[in-house]
Formats: sequence, structure tokens, C-alpha cells
Amino acid sequence: MKRSIGKAAIAAGLGLALATGMAACGGDDKDNNTGGSNGGGNQAKADCAAYEKYGDLSGKSISVYTTFVDIEGASYEASFKPFEECTGADIKYEGSKSLTADVLTRIEAGAVADIVAFPQPGLLQQAVATGKVLEAPADVAANVDQYWTASWRDYGSVDGKLYAAPLGASVKSLVWFSPSAFDENGYAVPESWDELLALTQQMAEDAVAKPWCAGIADGEATGWVATDWVEDMVLRSAGPEAYDQWVNHEIPFNDPKIVDSLKELSKVLRDDKNVNAGIGDIQSIAATAWTDAGTPILDGQCFMHRQASFYGGNFTDEGATVAENGDIWAFYLPSSDPSTKPILGGGDFVAAFADRPEVVAFQTFLSSPEWANEKAKATEGGWTTANNSLEKGNLKSPVDQLAFGLLADPSAEFRFDGSDLMPAAVGSDAFWKEMTAYFAEGKSEQAVADAIEAAWPK
Repeated sequence: MKRSIGKAAIAAGLGLALATGMAACGGDDKDNNTGGSNGGGNQAKADCAAYEKYGDLSGKSISVYTTFVDIEGASYEASFKPFEECTGADIKYEGSKSLTADVLTRIEAGAVADIVAFPQPGLLQQAVATGKVLEAPADVAANVDQYWTASWRDYGSVDGKLYAAPLGASVKSLVWFSPSAFDENGYAVPESWDELLALTQQMAEDAVAKPWCAGIADGEATGWVATDWVEDMVLRSAGPEAYDQWVNHEIPFNDPKIVDSLKELSKVLRDDKNVNAGIGDIQSIAATAWTDAGTPILDGQCFMHRQASFYGGNFTDEGATVAENGDIWAFYLPSSDPSTKPILGGGDFVAAFADRPEVVAFQTFLSSPEWANEKAKATEGGWTTANNSLEKGNLKSPVDQLAFGLLADPSAEFRFDGSDLMPAAVGSDAFWKEMTAYFAEGKSEQAVADAIEAAWPK
């Protein structure tokens, strides 16, 4: 499930992105969520050499619809400015958190924007089924083939046809820790799943602090954090091929490979010796807000917390420095086989509903190295991409740089968040509820898997 960057990242980035966006907007007073702009103002002119291929688009406008609002939306608008300045086009931006709920209705009503950024491949597939989404232009397809791995192309495709280029990305296979706490206690970052289990056991025996802290509460969405854990375990225990079969229901949810993956999770989070630092017992995991669950690391109450790259803002909210030599840092959740590197994550995919030349030009720009680097420059933290043309140094946040390094690793095997790809009755209902019961009620792995399988639509 997709989550936004933390409050501190928003606050910290507000000044920069607004400054960038406002400078680019000149006297334009539009808000962060909707509107358009003409660029210009007093800002320094962009180097337009890379934009000449898009031609003169003066007087043309392109509408864009995304889920990004406030500071995130502002950073997107800022990243569009060089395109506007160099081509003369006007980008009409609309960001709304209700996109997931209303975009299909808007498509059917013929009231959708020229370009939409879909936050889930499953939603993109539903949009393509309406017959209104256009196949990606040749230049977009060429960029996707050149700058992304094959798995990213697959997530933007339906029945073998590419409709949407990837946009942003996040990495979920991370474990947050305190570098100084590890050093003081002689702990090393593990390089395999077995080493991680051994480290967990050593920490429990040393009893300086609990090895792990965890929490999966999120109101009506309680449980999604645990589904991410399970997905990471399936990738490591059963492998990417079995993961794909599981997500596509080519094997049942209660296949022995999946039940065994749940048992691997139990070794970490369903052992009182390992959890739940300063919070409570195993049952407390179900009731602890996911936003608060990692911060006991800063107080020395636990050593590790598994959560995505976007979680860094929750630590900076507490005044911590997120950096390799800072108060808090993250390492890759290691694989069972160190020769492989499965990565769980999420991302957005941008598709078009119009083929006017200016729309094709802007869609191509969004798949280009120029846009990826402009977006990185406009973002203080909480965003990265799997576009391998990105210059890593343009990302301001160290953890964003860490996430980009993992995504760009040619040995990495990326898989999208599985619960986002499953039918809603499973991925955002039964899976959440059963994983909550797994911690709150102590349900067995087999009982949890059987109940979720029973909920899969026939």
C-alpha cells in the first residue's frame, strides 16, 4: 500500500519546493493542487537544448491529474517548469487524494485529464479496460526500454502493450537502525536472512534492548504494514517466480510456500524475546500506529524497524538526522540467498488520454532523463525513481539516494507491492484483517492463509 512522506519532510521541503515553484511561476498565484502557469518570471532561464526536440508549443496546454498534493504536488509542478519555459506550453496541474476513487468515473464521463499518473498497476489495468487509455507513443516506449528494467515495463503494460511509463518509485525492503547503537554493541549489518535471524537472536540474548519494534495500526487500513512484511518474506522464502504466481492467484493464497513464508515472519515478530520495545507484547503490534512504531530506536529501546524509504520523515519529525553516519540509517532487508536481491516497492505510472502533439511531447518528457533530474532537484526528500538515467547526486535525501542505488542495481529483481495488485476484497480487506488477527489474536499461519484464500473472488 502506498503512503506519503512524513510531516517533517513536508515541512523541510516546503521552503525549497515553493521557492523553486514560485520562482518558476513568477507572479502566478495558483495554489498547490490545481491550476496552470506560464513560467518565466525572474528565474534564470533553463538550458533549452534538450527540449528543442519537443518543438514550439506556445499557446498549447496540457492537463495532468495525479494523487500528489501540497508539497508533493508543488515539487511536481516545479519539475515541469523547464518544459514550460523551453516549449511555451502551459501545464494545467491537478492533484487529488481521491484520484483512486474517482478516476474511472471521470474516464467514463469523458472528463479526465490529458495525462494521469496512476498509483497502482491494477488501477491502470482497469483504466485500460475502458478502451480510453492510449498506447504509449514510440518515443516513450524507447525511453522505458532504455532507462528502466523489464519488470517496470511489464507493470506499465497490459496484454503485452505498453500504456504507461513509470514515474516515481519507493523501496520497501529496508530495515531502519541506529548506526551508533550497532557500533556500541558490536553488531554488524547482516548480509543474508540467516545472518539477520542470528543477529536478532544475539540481540535478544544480550538484552540491551529489544531487537525489533513494530506497529501495523492505521485506522481503517490497519494491517497493510504487515502485508508488506509478508510480501518481502514471500520474495525471500519462495522467490520472485512464486511471488508472481501468488499475486496472480496462479497458486492459492494458502499454498505451502506462502504458509512457510508466514512462518519465517513468525521467527522475527511473533517471539516475545524479539518485540515490542517499550510498547508492549506481540499483541501490541496490532494496536501500535505504524507512524510511531519505529521511533523507539531513537530512545535505545529497540535496534531495528522494517519500513519503506518514505519512513525517513517520521524520524526527522523527532529531530533525528537520517544519514549513513547520522542518528538513523537503513540497510537492505537481506535475501535468503545473498546472490539474489529481491526488492519490494511501489511506484506511479503515467498514461495519456489524448494524442495531440503537445500531449505526446509532455508524456515523452516525463519519461526522459531531463524530467527525472528536474524532479530530484525540486524534491527535498521522500521521492526517487527507477529511471537509471537519474544523476544520484541530484537527490537531496541520503535515504532517497540509498533507495535509488538499490533500484538501479542491475542484480536487483523488483516486484510491486502485491496487495496493491490483488483484488480489493483480498489486497485491501481480507489480507489486512487477517494479518491484524495474526498479531492480535495469535491466529496460526495456516488459519490466516486459509481465511484469505476463502476471500479471493471466485
